Amino acid sequence: MVLMHAYSHADNTSAQRKTIVWQKFVCTCVDIMSVGNVSATLSGVPVLSGTNFKTWKNKVTLVLGCMDLDHVLREPRLAPLTDQSSLEDKRVFERWERYNHIGLMITNNTIPETFLDTMSEENDVRHFLDILEERFVRSDKAKMSVVLRKLVSMWYKGDGNIREYVLDMFYLAGKLKDLKIELPEDVLVHLVLISLPPRFSQFEVSYNCQKDKWTLNELISHSVHEEDKMKKHKVESAHLTSSNSGPKKKGNTIKLRHLNRVRRPKALK
Repeated sequence: MVLMHAYSHADNTSAQRKTIVWQKFVCTCVDIMSVGNVSATLSGVPVLSGTNFKTWKNKVTLVLGCMDLDHVLREPRLAPLTDQSSLEDKRVFERWERYNHIGLMITNNTIPETFLDTMSEENDVRHFLDILEERFVRSDKAKMSVVLRKLVSMWYKGDGNIREYVLDMFYLAGKLKDLKIELPEDVLVHLVLISLPPRFSQFEVSYNCQKDKWTLNELISHSVHEEDKMKKHKVESAHLTSSNSGPKKKGNTIKLRHLNRVRRPKALK
């Protein structure tokens, strides 16, 4: 019985050892796969600049998520270990610290030194991203003001390319959308119409009398059609004026010469 119990205990110990070895092997494979995924994904993370913070942060968060490290962005930093901390507390603490360190390395790898110099003492990746976002939000307010001022001050000069002009206005509206200010499409249509010169006033009145609202494509189509009509009318008017004014001048000249010939003999008498 004692011998059988000894063999049974040895088998259990061997099984436990095999389980531990297998767990370590799986963890090693996961680590290797994570490193490979990060190497491939990091190439798609742009270097942080003054205009791409939103895209940059989304890419960094994606990398951390692929590595299963994004919990450091959701959970606050753990309290320091004490003498009363259990083995589980130590394991969780060391795991958080390790993942946080990896997160900082990933973010720092795609940030210019000019940004890092002002944040060199920050060692929490969650706070690090929050501070960066706060700085770029302030910058976005200035950009928002510039784009809005440019949009409301635009005026079509009538240079014959109204399609490009309308697209430029909607492009500026797209910039505002990136800054979390979205203007409804019908508001943009009105902005375009009130920025047109007086010769488009009837065109604007016609739109305001309609029940339906125009989309961007409809606005471009109608605007181009209206401008083409104006160009055609201008050419026809110029041609008509030219054809009418020519013969009149010639006829008047002949008539004046005839009168002079008739009056000269009377004046001599």
